[in-house]
Amino acid sequence: MSDKIVDCRGLVCPQPVIQTKKAIEAADAGRITIIVDNDVAKTNVVKFSAANGLGAAVEEKSGHYYITIIKGTSQQLAPTAEPAAGVGPGPCRQVYLITQDTLGHGAPELGAVLMKAFMTTVLETKPQPEALLFINSGVRLTVQGSPVLEQLQTLAERGVTVLSCGTCLDYYQVKANLAVGEVTNMYTIVETISNSKTVTL
Repeated sequence: MSDKIVDCRGLVCPQPVIQTKKAIEAADAGRITIIVDNDVAKTNVVKFSAANGLGAAVEEKSGHYYITIIKGTSQQLAPTAEPAAGVGPGPCRQVYLITQDTLGHGAPELGAVLMKAFMTTVLETKPQPEALLFINSGVRLTVQGSPVLEQLQTLAERGVTVLSCGTCLDYYQVKANLAVGEVTNMYTIVETISNSKTVTL
């Protein structure tokens, strides 16, 4: 069984996932060790592995994460995480890509009012969207204290996928305050919008 090490330290999202994907596709069988240096990258790689039916064992050494994936052997690890959240193929699936915490351009106060009105209206529309993707300052809507948190939690309870960019949560230093949905990465975001009818706000 061959061993391969993929050093992703210092790489920003979505590079660790992309490098993991390339390593998995290139290997017929063997052990692949992915090295990352932050928690978001670790989570994203583990979720990607699980989404592809492969388990991932994680070991932390000196502040770095060593993620071991075994492909195509009797020693293959059982998946250790839920598959990465996202939306399956189908251009008829409605997805909203929310890029800021206000709606429209102009007065921020008005934009906040409009965003709350938009989310409240989405609750009443049918069919419900398949997913809401939050990037940049949009991630502020998915954390504690968000003016639309109640609406988003209701949508999540109804089965709408709510995903927030991990890099963005880290940038605004609010990841610990995430109150609805899951942390995701740019690879999953691009994959989701590529497979769906997407409206960008």
